[in-house]
Amino acid sequence: MSAGRLQTTDCDLVLSAETPSFCRQEAHLNLDHIQLAARDAPLIIAWPSPGLPGGMIQFNESDEWRRFIVGLGIDARIPDIIQLKFRRAQALYLLGWIDLDVLKAGELAALIALELTVRDRYGDKTLKKKRSFAALLEHMVAVDGLDDAHIPMIVRTGGTAIGFVTGASKPSLSQRRNGMAHGDPFDGLPVGGLLELVRDLINYAYRDFIANTPVGHRSALLA
Repeated sequence: MSAGRLQTTDCDLVLSAETPSFCRQEAHLNLDHIQLAARDAPLIIAWPSPGLPGGMIQFNESDEWRRFIVGLGIDARIPDIIQLKFRRAQALYLLGWIDLDVLKAGELAALIALELTVRDRYGDKTLKKKRSFAALLEHMVAVDGLDDAHIPMIVRTGGTAIGFVTGASKPSLSQRRNGMAHGDPFDGLPVGGLLELVRDLINYAYRDFIANTPVGHRSALLA
């Protein structure tokens, strides 16, 4: 499957009635300072595509990979501290073109950005003893109304992700974060669609913040 199948914009998505109606203002970061050499073989990784939640995607040229990763930015109106952490994840994913172990480090960076997001958005709405990453992700579903219809990647490709957010499906996002942070950061193959899923979850958590920020406003890091 070619990379072109995944090149969509938010306004191209067919959204369900339950999907947030605002059109996101994606943050397309400039990562041109990271140079990528040609590979001896295409990069083939697991990544969801329409009708194939467990499908594979192939990138033949570094520019295809660069456009894909840069195009997965979070909304440009999200605060700088989250932009900085998510940008680090994107940069590491980009370097996965050279070595997939670096992409695995990008997965950890993405989950760290998500953890900071849920602590910022929900930490003051939960009891102190229930502020673990796992508990805050569960709060996102149980209290803040997240379901698969609110996740553009799932709307686009089918399948489900909610169990991996709540912990009903294993390994959950919090389990993956704990495993990579404390035991096996570079073990296993890349998790298909993780960066895109984290992007969607961060955008959802900040949706009220985004809705109340003027269109055209951009994080200072992106100005």
